[in-house]
Amino acid sequence: MMEEPSPSLEQGAVPLLFPLLAEGAMPPPSSSSFQGCSDGDCSRIFVLGIGFFTLCFLMTSLGGQFSAKRLGDSPFTIRTEVMGALESRGVLRRMSDMLELLMKRMDILARLENGTDFHKGDEARFPLDRFQPAAGLMERIQAIAQNVSDIAIKVDQILRNSLMNAKMGDGRRDQCEVPRDPKYPDCAGKVEWMRARWTSDPCYAFFGVDGTECSFLIYLSEVEWFCPPLPWRNQTAAPSPPPPPRAQAAFRSNLAPLLELVGTGKESLSFMKKRIRHLAQQWLRAARRLEQKLKGQQGDQKHILIHIGFLTEESGDVFSPRVLKGGPLGEMVQWADILAALFLLGHSLKVTVSLKELQSNLGVPPGRGNCPLTNPLPFDLIYTDYHGLQQMKQHMGLSFKKYRCRVRVIDTFGTEPAYNHEEYATLRGFRTNWGYWNLHPSQFMTMFPHTPDNSFMGFVSEELNQTERQRIKSNKVGSMAVVYGKEASIWKLQGKEKFLAILNKYMEIHGTVYYETQRPPEVPAFVKNHGLLPQHEFQQLLRKAKLFIGFGFPYEGPAPLEAIANGCVFLQARFNPPHSSLNHEFFRGKPTSREVSSQHPYAEDFIGKPHVWTVDYNNSEEFEAAIKTILRTQGREMNSIRSRMTSLHVSLPDGG
Repeated sequence: MMEEPSPSLEQGAVPLLFPLLAEGAMPPPSSSSFQGCSDGDCSRIFVLGIGFFTLCFLMTSLGGQFSAKRLGDSPFTIRTEVMGALESRGVLRRMSDMLELLMKRMDILARLENGTDFHKGDEARFPLDRFQPAAGLMERIQAIAQNVSDIAIKVDQILRNSLMNAKMGDGRRDQCEVPRDPKYPDCAGKVEWMRARWTSDPCYAFFGVDGTECSFLIYLSEVEWFCPPLPWRNQTAAPSPPPPPRAQAAFRSNLAPLLELVGTGKESLSFMKKRIRHLAQQWLRAARRLEQKLKGQQGDQKHILIHIGFLTEESGDVFSPRVLKGGPLGEMVQWADILAALFLLGHSLKVTVSLKELQSNLGVPPGRGNCPLTNPLPFDLIYTDYHGLQQMKQHMGLSFKKYRCRVRVIDTFGTEPAYNHEEYATLRGFRTNWGYWNLHPSQFMTMFPHTPDNSFMGFVSEELNQTERQRIKSNKVGSMAVVYGKEASIWKLQGKEKFLAILNKYMEIHGTVYYETQRPPEVPAFVKNHGLLPQHEFQQLLRKAKLFIGFGFPYEGPAPLEAIANGCVFLQARFNPPHSSLNHEFFRGKPTSREVSSQHPYAEDFIGKPHVWTVDYNNSEEFEAAIKTILRTQGREMNSIRSRMTSLHVSLPDGG
């Protein structure tokens, strides 16, 4: 016959063993039941086994009542947690009855053993030795019975407390019903969303959400603000101490600490630090002049986070690998100047170029970015770019909307209100990947003053003293031209051979195009290519040249103004029709419809002739006439131009 499978512990097999023993299902011991051992030894083994098994069951069954409330601590924990109050008391009662029955049977066995020893001849000399262990076992069982009685009292107390807590929990569940408060119309919808998706982001569990209605409402009322506060929650938090008085911003006279703040590890950061060091003395002189002008009326020190998003690995950081290969440097020029200006003005800065650093400084909770920040934002202002703005929105949750007024976006080409306003952009077809932010238009800060809607941030151009200007004037080579374009791709411009051939008739043409081993084939043979030059050597080349000529790209960079500051005439192409997001790939997707009439509209409109010439490169006669006029122009004093050139303007609110 096949043996029937024994029931598992989870099925309640262990609690059923003791009623069988108590009801006498096991036959009483007899001489035939203990073969292979003496009657006394086997009886003691039987009693000891029953006592040991009883103790093990008692400890394991009741252990769940005192164990931590974690599934998987033991298989018995699950069983006892499911038991109700009456069932738990019944188990204790059966165990107590079983122990009482064991004591009676022990007494019978002891008498049986005593009678057996009395009739045995060889063993009759040791009846006391055999009886004493049985008596000791009786004492142990009595002690166990007393312990069971004590434990029963404690368990009864625990069960009573559990019943009270259950009643309180039922009352709390009533209090955790979704409130119908007209002041919080989104509460019910948010609770429904939490029911379905609270496990979608670990940040909810970080804030205590565990899938219960109460946890949803606590989170939505105390971490977020979609539901009203729960009346049974402790709302009497200790009053926070008043914030310490703000320190006054004091002008700094040493830029070395700033260089440490900028950090290392990227060529873009190295370039920015070199620029700061190169202009350090001019920065310090400018700071002293401003300090004398303000006469101690400077405002409070601000805590400012500077997050350069386009340099993060998460955004691709296409700039850093190209710094030493002729890539665009305009954005890094502006960021270096912003850092120097804010630092010298005495503000407290944090500089980040990675998403991990951004999350740490903001206080982003662990997860996927759906929850608010763990603490109030510790910064008065955040300077970032569009990449950083997108990263902040993805990881700050509702806190982004709460603190977005503190953000300043460094935006080279500007953002028009039609692209910035969410509803208007959607209805009128102005939505782009870089717009749709609902910020105040003045929070976008441009490199040049494109529009009064945005703020003008700018950058700095190197200031030359009278001696340097005279030296530059005397060293100028009247027939020397330098091409604006350090990447070979810029030289792929169609039709360049025609106007470069005209220029080559009158001037010696120099280039600074990056190459590794071989001369770039895009650069004509008559161009003297110096390769990519360090910034100070490039400055020296500009100080010798008469002309700085652009090929139409890059747009609106700082290099033409630096060339003009070093005594060059800037020659650029006129665009017909003007370039914009409607007809040119470079501007497509940018949040502006501005039409760009030339490579550098600011230089064309606000500086103009004789320092800036804008001509149609496709018109050979116009181009050649401009070259002849430029060559006839004698070296002029640069004082007249300096008043019309751009300089850095750092915009800080509230008297910063």
